[in-house]
Amino acid sequence: MDMESASSVVLQALTQATSQDTALLKPAEEQLRQWETQPGFYSVLLNIFNNHMLDVNVRWLAVLYFKNGIDRYWRRVAPNALSEEEKTSLRAGLITNFNEPVNQIATQIAVLIAKVARLDCPRQWPELIPILLESVKGQDGLQQHRALLTFYHVTKTLASKRLAQDKRLFQDLASGIYSFACSLWSHHTDCFLQQVLAVDQAHALSSLERTLLSLKVLRKLTVHGFQEPQQNMEVMGFLNAVFERLKQFLECSRQVGPDSPCREKLEKTIILYTKVLLDFLEVHPCAFIPLIQRSLEFAVSYVFTPAGEGLVFERFTVQCMNLIKTIVKNEAYKPCKNIEDSKPESLEAHKIKTAFFTHPTLTEIGRRLVSHYFLLTEEELAMWEEDPEGFAVEETGGDSWKYSLRPCTEVLFLDIFHNYSQTLTPVLLEMVLNLQGPTNVEDPVQLLMKDAVYNAVGLAAYELFDNIDFDQWFNNQLLGELQVSHHRYKLIRRRVIWLIGQWISVKFKSELRPLLYEVILNLMQDPDLVVRHFLFLNVSSPVDDFEFRTEQFLPYLESIFSLLFQLLQQVTECDTKMQVLHVISCVIERVNIQIRPYVGCLVQYLPLLWKQSEEHNMLRCAILTTLLHLVQGLGAESKNLYLFLLPVIQLSTDVSQPPHVYLLEDGLELWLVTLENSPAITPELLRIFQNMSALLEMSSENLRTCFQIVNAYIYLSATDFLQNYAEGLCRSFCNLLKDITNEGQVQVLKVVEVALKVSPVLGAHMFQPLLPSVFRGIVDGERYPVVMSTYLGIMGRVLLQNASFFSSLLTQMASEYNQEIGQLLGGVIEMWVDRMDNITQPERRKLSSLALLSLLPSDNSVVQEKFCGIINICVEALHDVMTEDSDTGTLKDCMLMSHFEEPKLTDDEEPPTEQDKRKKLLALEDPVHSVSLQQYVYEKLKAQQALMGDQGFGALMETVDTEIVRQLQEFLQGL
Repeated sequence: MDMESASSVVLQALTQATSQDTALLKPAEEQLRQWETQPGFYSVLLNIFNNHMLDVNVRWLAVLYFKNGIDRYWRRVAPNALSEEEKTSLRAGLITNFNEPVNQIATQIAVLIAKVARLDCPRQWPELIPILLESVKGQDGLQQHRALLTFYHVTKTLASKRLAQDKRLFQDLASGIYSFACSLWSHHTDCFLQQVLAVDQAHALSSLERTLLSLKVLRKLTVHGFQEPQQNMEVMGFLNAVFERLKQFLECSRQVGPDSPCREKLEKTIILYTKVLLDFLEVHPCAFIPLIQRSLEFAVSYVFTPAGEGLVFERFTVQCMNLIKTIVKNEAYKPCKNIEDSKPESLEAHKIKTAFFTHPTLTEIGRRLVSHYFLLTEEELAMWEEDPEGFAVEETGGDSWKYSLRPCTEVLFLDIFHNYSQTLTPVLLEMVLNLQGPTNVEDPVQLLMKDAVYNAVGLAAYELFDNIDFDQWFNNQLLGELQVSHHRYKLIRRRVIWLIGQWISVKFKSELRPLLYEVILNLMQDPDLVVRHFLFLNVSSPVDDFEFRTEQFLPYLESIFSLLFQLLQQVTECDTKMQVLHVISCVIERVNIQIRPYVGCLVQYLPLLWKQSEEHNMLRCAILTTLLHLVQGLGAESKNLYLFLLPVIQLSTDVSQPPHVYLLEDGLELWLVTLENSPAITPELLRIFQNMSALLEMSSENLRTCFQIVNAYIYLSATDFLQNYAEGLCRSFCNLLKDITNEGQVQVLKVVEVALKVSPVLGAHMFQPLLPSVFRGIVDGERYPVVMSTYLGIMGRVLLQNASFFSSLLTQMASEYNQEIGQLLGGVIEMWVDRMDNITQPERRKLSSLALLSLLPSDNSVVQEKFCGIINICVEALHDVMTEDSDTGTLKDCMLMSHFEEPKLTDDEEPPTEQDKRKKLLALEDPVHSVSLQQYVYEKLKAQQALMGDQGFGALMETVDTEIVRQLQEFLQGL
């Protein structure tokens, strides 16, 4: 097919692919997908999107297909890679002209040229940069702009490459074009400023766009194009010029009104200038040292003096504050504790900072931050009145809050206070002193000031630890503030609540906690939702720290929990509900089983909330966390939640359901906790395990939790579980073991070990396909100690508790290894003895001893040959487990358990889960905890002696080292 015919066919497919009719759309997309690997397809796309007569949507789609093709097929090593001949033709076609009339398409073409440049420039595409530079110099306005746009995207892409060779190539490029880039930027900047003065807005906007693009190019060249930029006069000259240009543009903003078409791009350009400084400071802190003084003078002047009034806008203020903050806290500018170890650059930077941050400067910055930037604005106060819940969400970390000025000012305050606390502490304490006593509710300025000062004291709590007696302040001042009920005083009530939350983990006597809980209860009736919201958020502060005492909190638990639940029902915003659920979870987690009498209403409400939150996955995550703590608090009683709980777990852990992306991790944790607290298996609980096969195939970071869930099912009901799911589990485990880390391998093997411990016969039968690989690992001498230890633990269980299965496995493996059964058994015993040191857990060491002793008595020559090794292991294990009985003074096996006792718990200890109880009951039947190793050794040796006779047994004992025999006799004394 010739190019013209191909173009017609592809054009028709692209046209149909832009259709809203799925009957046309789907077949067209499939056809285009098939053509992606056909020679000439991208040449046709290039011709289509370069044809300005065609429909814009069709051309846009052609660009996107071309761009995606670069990612998939441009590299030489890619499957179905483009031929070198076609790539050469395409590169030439991409830069024949820069006259795209549609802005969005022009940007996409610039991006795809940059993608090709990332792979081919400069080696396969040396002409790209010269052609771009030539086009940028042209007189045609459109061509100049499009070339400059492409030049920026190419520069940005090449600057992002991180291999050392690529960095050197970019540095070579930067040194070759930097002068031109500077002159280009300077020219367009001067044009813009002159046109603004001449009130020529149409041309000014065009020049400003070119200024912005050329500045973007310079930013990348300056930050990433020089290894030692401080040695390049042009670079440092440009950076110094940035300050002058910033002043000019800020003055220019007076003349460009808020409704001017230039306004948005003007502010973007001002911000870009600050980004140049911030990026350079981050990447080249030492090269930035000559600019520290000027940067601080500039930023402080515009943010903390009248010089910025009427000029600055919020985002520019944020950038200036970030510049100050980064200089203040930069580690490269801090000398070592031992001055002699400091670098000269650090000393020079520290000297400049010290000279700048004088006492008057710091005092003014500190006062201005608190008394100006910390004040709530009229917009914020209006929002409080009109949308209290929305205000509360933003104040406590809503999405829009992180982009606003307030958090930036608070971070700057903290950094400056931390670095200059000796100067700023007296300033802040004086501000606190000036506001002692209740504030006149008719004086809004003073109310706002007190709110700001209290905010500062809360933020600097750790720095002020030695300077404020918070307990005294709480008693003498803050308690009184909380009792002022006037509507306007809600500002202070809210801030005092927050302030207490900040200080409670820093310096607050535990004896004052009950008084605080009384205050919380009283304030729960506050008519203002924001105050109540802050109150509840800060309930978690006294509940969620190290000094919390359950017995102090219990008298208030019912009331606080009830009112928390009321707030959860009352609020409507997802973020607010999430925050309240977090506090509820904290309370439940802290008081544990004590919560049981009070959760009825919450249990009834959560299903409704879950249904309402179908479109809000983050809220559902919070519900999952609350359910987790609820199940832990309810223990076995959590079975009453199954009607709601199990479908929630089912949905959250089903990887075929879209919400699993958000809910899976919390859903798995809830699943595990539900099993651990379940008193008995139910068909519904068993059925959920159908989700596990797909989860194991994912091999994600949640794999460990998945294995814990499998173990929990085995502990809960091994027979029901293994009979239903062991076959599928075996397949999943076999697939996992083909490609898994040693740690992951151990997790898989531990499941088998648990199954054998709970049900030796059923476990061996159900996991039979995995046991030959365990046997091979022992025989072949697995090198990884933890894996070998687990292998020996598994085989110890089989040998000790399922001897007939061990015998059949030994026969099977002897056939595989083409050895006599006795010869293979001897090799296993020898490897077991040799690798005993890999086993570090005393339980497994005792198990190995019991397992090998179970081979006695024996007249098998192989077992008798290995008798010495078996005795050595037994004596080692006796040393591990035998301790002196304090009552009788005799030796006893410390691992023996005779009966199950409910542990006596302190208030701070969590009660045992149902699974903990199951493990204890299982241990009573486990030979490791029910068989005395001392007695077992004695009985086995007696039986061997009876089998062989005194003379034969004596000869056998002579094969054992005399010191080992002596130790053995000491352990067996009195039996």
